[in-house]
Amino acid sequence: MCSSMPRRTVHFREVFKCAMFTNRFVQSTEDMVSEPIEWVGPTIAAMPVFNEEETIGSVVLKCLPYVDKVLCVDDGSSDSSSRIALSLGADVHNHRANRGYGGALKTIFETAQKEKSRALVILDSDGQHNPEDIPKILQPILSGESDVVIGSRFISGGGADSMPTYRALGIKVITAASNLSSNLNIKDTQSGFRAFGPTALERLNFNHDGMESCLEILNACAELQLRVKEVPTNIRYDVPKGSRYTPLSHGFTVLSFALISISQKKPLLFFGIPGISLLATGAAIGMRALNEVEGLTDGAISLSVGPGLTAAWIGMLGASLCFTALVLHGARRLMRRLLVQEFGLD
Repeated sequence: MCSSMPRRTVHFREVFKCAMFTNRFVQSTEDMVSEPIEWVGPTIAAMPVFNEEETIGSVVLKCLPYVDKVLCVDDGSSDSSSRIALSLGADVHNHRANRGYGGALKTIFETAQKEKSRALVILDSDGQHNPEDIPKILQPILSGESDVVIGSRFISGGGADSMPTYRALGIKVITAASNLSSNLNIKDTQSGFRAFGPTALERLNFNHDGMESCLEILNACAELQLRVKEVPTNIRYDVPKGSRYTPLSHGFTVLSFALISISQKKPLLFFGIPGISLLATGAAIGMRALNEVEGLTDGAISLSVGPGLTAAWIGMLGASLCFTALVLHGARRLMRRLLVQEFGLD
């Protein structure tokens, strides 16, 4: 029986890659059902840094009273951000070139894993997040209540000072798509103020280097059945620089990832609903064209050819989408059944 274990692990990973259940880290069966992990390393406040010399000093100083260590990952800054953070007592990891927000998070996670941190909190280095909220974000982790904690602007007690209306609307759209993708009921999926316990640090992994890594982490939390909790926090938008990502580029990147994830996980929803809508639209146009044909002369009938062709084209497109939805849904169910039968996973 022991000799079959390596073969089983290899097949497990290959099957998941073929299934395209998003780009996530695949755990073994034993890891999925094991007890929560307990580490006794330092509590860490970590932040990605990119040209934040105006604010990094105050953020580091405000974090120090609440954690054992402050970690700054300088993601290719061209200013004095690293020097300022280092002089104030922070540990600094430097990227020679800019790797993106997700790339900085990977370095943060790797460092926390190496140090067996009992709690990691991640916040922005531009001053948007209030370090005084760190204790209440860490509390559910340290008490063993949760594996992941999100500082939320949109639950009772939370808020966002001076948030532009267009940004609030965009966040709501992205949050709806993110929750549909991850099956989590999170009010603020785009909050970068998050905390992770040892179980999450050990099991989570992500592949993307951009802002979509935030959603990728939530998807992995759902798949690994980690305990996720939101606590209220306030975020400022009147800081000197703010995010270097524009709302449009940020929203497009994350929303694109969410839609791709939904298409893989819920093909009936993603392809089926548009397909049925197009079929209904094509049928309606076709019926109207047929009604107009009745009683017309041969010359007038030719005027209805255009709507008829349009109806046929729309109907064929809708039928194709419905067929795609059924095929992908069937393939996904077959793959899941294979995983259950072969590995006892659901």
